[in-house]
Amino acid sequence: MERLQKVIANSGYTSRRKAEELILKGKVYVNQELVTELGTKVDSKDIIVVNGVTLNRNVKKEYYLLNKPRGYICSVSDEKGRKVVTDLIDTKERIYPVGRLDYDTTGLLILTNDGEFANILMHPSNGIEKTYIAIIEGILTTEEIYKVKEGIVIDGIKVVPKRFKVRSKDTLKNKSNVLITIVEGRNHIVKKIFESINHPVNKLKRERYAFLDVKGLQSGDYRLLTTEEVSRLKALKKKR
Repeated sequence: MERLQKVIANSGYTSRRKAEELILKGKVYVNQELVTELGTKVDSKDIIVVNGVTLNRNVKKEYYLLNKPRGYICSVSDEKGRKVVTDLIDTKERIYPVGRLDYDTTGLLILTNDGEFANILMHPSNGIEKTYIAIIEGILTTEEIYKVKEGIVIDGIKVVPKRFKVRSKDTLKNKSNVLITIVEGRNHIVKKIFESINHPVNKLKRERYAFLDVKGLQSGDYRLLTTEEVSRLKALKKKR
């Protein structure tokens, strides 16, 4: 017997966190009965229906690394008709992005149909590092650099970068090129950090995710993660 949300995630339908939301919202049926309790356990014979879709519990797990281009949203569909990142991956499986990059943010994005794997990568307690390169407005002062390094409170929570440095500055164009590594996963967090010190972000690219990078991949290109890479990422899960 396994918890329902874990079974949904393992089926590749969505992440465990999203599965929990669907259960609480009354979108999940087990053997034709509505289930809204997160502690519910099911076995291999139970028929699970999520949002009207009967789960296939023998799905082949797939893991992709994409160099996301500008102009795509991190979703599997969009009611406004915008381009979505799953359009870039040639697969018949129902994959989805792990976390989000903004519409105008580029760089490293992982996509999978393994919900437990996605949950490991997104769970804040695992502290997985993400490195970004940003082009920001203005030239940072010594005081502002110190402030970012010491940590800035965003939406009531202090964000302390693992690494931060100014890579270069262009006094003629009044712009700076900076590198920042964080473990945060909140939406727009990098943009909010620099907006809070009046240096809006013009361009943002995720360069690294844990030990992964996008070297060798042109914008819009992708590759399968190796078995070793998947194992190393799963090993980042901390015991709780």
